Amino acid sequence: MINPFYLDLTDREISDIQEKLGEILHGGNLILAKYTDEFEHEFAGYVGSKYAVSLNSCTSALEVLLTIKGAKDRRVAVPTNTNFASVAAILRAGGTPVYMDMTIDYFVPNLDILKFTVEKHPDVAGVLWVHIGGIIPPDFEKVVEFCRQKHLFLIEDCAHAHGSELNGIKAGNFADGGAFSFFPTKVMTTTEGGMITTNSEKVASRVKSFRNQGKRGGNYGGLHYDLGNSWRMSEIEAYMGLVQLVKLDEMIAVRRQAVDVLMPFLKESKIDFCEISHMGRASLYKFIIRIENEVTVGELKEKFKSRGVVLGGSVYEVPCHMQPVFKDVRFDPEDVKVATELCPKHICPPITSGTTSEDVRQIATAIGECIR
Repeated sequence: MINPFYLDLTDREISDIQEKLGEILHGGNLILAKYTDEFEHEFAGYVGSKYAVSLNSCTSALEVLLTIKGAKDRRVAVPTNTNFASVAAILRAGGTPVYMDMTIDYFVPNLDILKFTVEKHPDVAGVLWVHIGGIIPPDFEKVVEFCRQKHLFLIEDCAHAHGSELNGIKAGNFADGGAFSFFPTKVMTTTEGGMITTNSEKVASRVKSFRNQGKRGGNYGGLHYDLGNSWRMSEIEAYMGLVQLVKLDEMIAVRRQAVDVLMPFLKESKIDFCEISHMGRASLYKFIIRIENEVTVGELKEKFKSRGVVLGGSVYEVPCHMQPVFKDVRFDPEDVKVATELCPKHICPPITSGTTSEDVRQIATAIGECIR
């Protein structure tokens, strides 16, 4: 059975992590110590940002960035086809989400959609941009410039976009701050965890305060300056991040190789998918195939499973404007009609850094039998 979850750790790497766990436990420094510092330094260097600050999750990272950028009592534009966490973070930071639609080509908004949103809602104060599936759209640099001209803060949700880049700039280094996830299913993992990248010393300093109950600097005493939380990454998670980061480009390359083999088959079979070949580099956290026939995603999942292929999670089958928890967030259905139509009409085959050439052949066969 080909599974969408693959933990890319060799036996040697697992032994190394186990050895470091013993070292950490015997040393007594379980948080905010040398491996956390090293992981933050190396991750910032990889992304190209001046600073990186680790947290316990991407959800926390988004909430912290939105709080620091002043989302409270203000409107924040966000794609509707995103994870619950993106919209929830805006609400928890005291802001009001304004849903953006997505394009058919890339399943992300573009500059025209953002301009429309800002014109319709001139009180929008900032943008939470989500690199869905690890895709940075071709016009994203124009999005960055538009936000700069309009004095809108811009936060990148990079939960899917480790190693994604456009014109030599990596995800997490375009905007006021980027938020990454290290959840087990992501391109790289620390089991749980998140990271904020930024080029602002002030933002980095405040993130460090918010993750540690509002304490600042080397203060571990009784003074709290921000209404923070316990959002720290552990030392063993940080060390696992170091192990994964070293081979991140290699893991993305395996995904890319699988997709490069799969795309010609899809084109020949006239099966529609999100094109990624001319967009710099996508992390390929998800490879999105659009479904044009009347079969439901649920039915397709069963068909694929019967052929030994477990489909990965979608992006996203139920967009946020249709989620019960967000029923009080007001929106115009006309503003999200593409997402409403296409979110239930796509699949993501199980492409991972463990995908073999035989896996690709089996996936292609299943696609041909289930979709055509």
